[in-house]
Amino acid sequence: MKRCILAHDLGTSGNKATLFTTEGKLEKSVTVPYGTHYFNTNWVEQDPEDWWNAVCSSTQSLVSGVDVREIAAIAFSGQMMGCLCVDREGRPLRPAILYSDQRSVRECDAILQRIDAKEFYRITGHRASASYSVEKLMWVRNHEPEVYAKTHKMLHAKDYLNFRLTGVMATEYSDASGTNVLDLNSLRWSEKLIGITGIDGEKLPTLKASTDVVGELTANAAKALGLPAGIPVVAGGGDGVCAGVGVGSVKPGMTYNYLGSSSWIATTTERPIYDEQMRTFVWAHAVPGYVHPCGTMQTAGGAYAWLKNEICTLEKAFATELGLSPYDIINSEIEKSPPGASGLVFLPYLLGERTPRWNPDAKGALLGLTLEHKRADVLRAVMEGITLNLSIILDIFREQVPIREITVIGGGAKGGVWRKIMADVYQADILRPNYLEEATSMGAAIIGGVGCGVFKSFDVTDRFIEITDRVRPDPALAPVYKETKDLLNDSYDALVRLFPRFGRRGR
Repeated sequence: MKRCILAHDLGTSGNKATLFTTEGKLEKSVTVPYGTHYFNTNWVEQDPEDWWNAVCSSTQSLVSGVDVREIAAIAFSGQMMGCLCVDREGRPLRPAILYSDQRSVRECDAILQRIDAKEFYRITGHRASASYSVEKLMWVRNHEPEVYAKTHKMLHAKDYLNFRLTGVMATEYSDASGTNVLDLNSLRWSEKLIGITGIDGEKLPTLKASTDVVGELTANAAKALGLPAGIPVVAGGGDGVCAGVGVGSVKPGMTYNYLGSSSWIATTTERPIYDEQMRTFVWAHAVPGYVHPCGTMQTAGGAYAWLKNEICTLEKAFATELGLSPYDIINSEIEKSPPGASGLVFLPYLLGERTPRWNPDAKGALLGLTLEHKRADVLRAVMEGITLNLSIILDIFREQVPIREITVIGGGAKGGVWRKIMADVYQADILRPNYLEEATSMGAAIIGGVGCGVFKSFDVTDRFIEITDRVRPDPALAPVYKETKDLLNDSYDALVRLFPRFGRRGR
């Protein structure tokens, strides 16, 4: 039996190629970055050719010195809710519009003029929003009709890479549930919503299960990647769902928090968790028979990175001198400020917001500053503001399912300071697994292994995951953070009518 699975995590900032053994060991990991174009305040695009080049480069580097005949399958995790228009030959007709792009507000409004918002939510598991794929495709139709006319299929990021590997255009249920035209109940494209949006349903790709084999690696693709032709390429999944698989959320009762550029909290249930205010949403799961309730904020690690790059220039310079990570120095400063950041509140809405606000106009703010505040208070307020916003998502899920421990992954999970703040804000045990930034590609590897038959079921996650640290909450801090969260919510409500006045171009 072949003993390795090649998994890719096609993210917002780059592609991570990983090689896992069938025993659950990470053999190698290689990341190749690519750029993102931010413009017109809240437009976000990437060049799909950068994705392909990153996949080729990372794969070539990864398999150097490896017996490539041992690779049983290839599977992708990919950023979700994007919109890439390709022609019949699969050539991109324009840059890919990313999940965080908010240009299609008017298209969203047009949908809600034709269907009740709650009915839409019950069909798709999601609210109508500029964040989703079909609203973006509608924008292309309305503003770039020549591109729309030539569009043969709308693909997600990982589906485009699967096409480059196999020549087959398809998607699978988890990514399809981020288009806003999949009926979550039947796992079929919704004819009703296709009619309401006015898109051509033929432009939607063929639907498959996450574990279906899309095709085999073609000779041309094999040459570009440095692999033998004929390796099975499994459909894979959206990054949110793959991360869930990679932390073992393959059955009810396991909740996790991903902390990357964006951040989400998700769990696994047999039935959708519908929120009366439609703040959270529900993905189709990679595991048959389950769904993946989730809430995602736009800028979590992104807000922390902004803090590092724009505010903490001295810390960056000092870290360079000492050969340390700037985040280590920032975290040391944060520890000098007490829980609650001496009364400061940070609204972490630097790119609009999805959960829980669903407001593309939302802006960031630092509130409560006085001459008594220290630099450490400002830094702590940013980290607490991100975590408090995420805790609102957790509160929604706790109305229907008990959550006493949360596994945290992603780059933000490395810092013990942040994990302690999370434990105290969430009032839950915070678990750190052995793989933080590889969990998403590990989920893709597990899906790939199930798809090609080397794993009998998703129960195999137990051999991949080991909990290396547990942080318990301090119950005495629950009232402190409740008061801070109340102040964050009240501050948002007070400012919400002012946000549009700060400007948003390009509608």
